[in-house]
Order: sequence, then structure tokens, then C-alpha cells
Amino acid sequence: MDKILISISGILCSLLVAVVVGLAGSTGGKEIATIPVFFACGLFAFVTQWVAFLPAYLYQTEKYFDLLGSITYVTLALAALFFSSMEPGSVVIAFMVSIWAGRLGSFLFFRIKRVGHDSRFRTIKTDFLQFLMTWTLQGLWVFITFSAGLAAITSGRAHPLDGIVVVGCLIWLIGFLIEVIADNQKSEFRLKDGNAGKFIQDGLWAMSRHPNYFGEIMLWTGIAVAASPALVGMQYVTLISPLFVVLLLTKLSGVRMLEHRAKKRWGQEPDFIEYQEKTPMLVLNPFLIGTTSR
Repeated sequence: MDKILISISGILCSLLVAVVVGLAGSTGGKEIATIPVFFACGLFAFVTQWVAFLPAYLYQTEKYFDLLGSITYVTLALAALFFSSMEPGSVVIAFMVSIWAGRLGSFLFFRIKRVGHDSRFRTIKTDFLQFLMTWTLQGLWVFITFSAGLAAITSGRAHPLDGIVVVGCLIWLIGFLIEVIADNQKSEFRLKDGNAGKFIQDGLWAMSRHPNYFGEIMLWTGIAVAASPALVGMQYVTLISPLFVVLLLTKLSGVRMLEHRAKKRWGQEPDFIEYQEKTPMLVLNPFLIGTTSR
């Protein structure tokens, strides 16, 4: 399919999905001058990315892409609280999202500053429509991933710190720790002398080929669980949030891209073939600890 058609289709599909979820998540929620806060948050997520796209394309840079995504999450969390309510459950959700976004955004920003570029954007950033689609997809990523949490924060229902919220927080905490530990282990591995050109298969990476993504899926599942008591009617549609994260990380980017790159680089090495055959793609298998070949 022609690149232009793919880019336009990607932009239009992103907007269509966002409008559907935006209308569903706005049901029974708080409003500002008759405009649902939830829908306004979605609009802000996209407009912010489009505004940032212009200088990014002009100067052919991707260095602030991930950082802006994280800043958008934090801004939406704070704005949703300010224009809605300070229910305990909602405050906790906003706090969890802000902590995650702040950590991930700074981690990715300093990583790209150290490396100097992001290989994902090597060819994309020179194509106006492809680059615009990528920024649009980031708006969709922010809005849909955060949709359950945003719907809960902007909901008109009470949201106390009940048992379900506590369970959701625990799931989030475990997922957050897994993601942080996995990211740090990979960073330390790459900095060690003698590891250049090698693949990591130690620590959490001995239990999963992509433990950081498993942690991310888990933490968003926790946020969806914590958000569920405050949802009403069509707002339950926003519980697709963790499913969207799974789809995004396994089919559109993340795992799919990294698996392809890894096979291309180490696909003929016996150690890698063994690692790939015995190690789950996502879900941690603790029984594999200590079984690496090196």
C-alpha cells in the first residue's frame, strides 16, 4: 500500500478511535461550559502533539518525542483533577500516572541524548505525512492508554480508596517496579565493557524477552482496576486501555520491532536461538532464573 495512503489512513483511524472513546468516556462526567472534561483532555492530547510536530519536522529532530508524550500524561492528570474532583481514588490514579510518566519520560530523554538519535525515526522523520502520523499516534497512545484513569478522575461518581482501588494500586506497583528494574538492568548491561554487540539475557531478561513491556502492561492493568469503581454506563468502554497497550506493544511497535531487529542481528547465533526458544516473549517465568548459558 502506498505510504501516503497508509499515513492518511493511520491519522484518520486514530482520530476515529479517539472520538468513539471520547464520547463514551464523557458519559456522566464533569463538564466545563458544557464541554466534557474527558473529551477536552483527549483533544488536548492530540493538539499538543500536532503543535510539537511542526518544529520537530522543521528541524528534523525526534529528541523530544518521548519526553513530550510523558509531559502530556502529567498535564492531563493534573488538569483532569483540577477541573473535576479530588476524590481519593482519583488522586491516587493521577499520582501513579504522573510518577510513571515522569520516570519513563526522563529515562527515554536522557537515553536519546546519550545515543544521539532514535533509530525508529531514521526514515520516518524525513517524510511529512509519516512523521505527522507518528505524532498523531502518540496522541492516541496517551489518550487511550490513560482513558480508564481519565474517565475515573472526571466521573461524577464517588471514588473512595476501597479494596478494588488498593488491589489496582498493588498491581500498578508491581508492574512499575518490573519496568524500572528491567530498564535499569538493560542500561547497565550496555554500559559494561565487553557487552557491545551482545544481547542481554540476565536478571529479569532471563525470565522474559521483554520484561519492561510486561511491566508496562501490568501497571496499566492496575490503573484500569483502580479506575473501575468510579466508572458508569458507557465509560466502561475505557477499560480497553490495557488491551490497547497490549496491542500497541506487541503488534504495532515495541515487541514486533525489537524481535525483528534481534533476529536480524543475532538470528544465526546458537545462544540467541536457545534464548528465544526457552524464554517467553512477555510474561515473566521465574523458573528460568539461573538457567542462562553465560
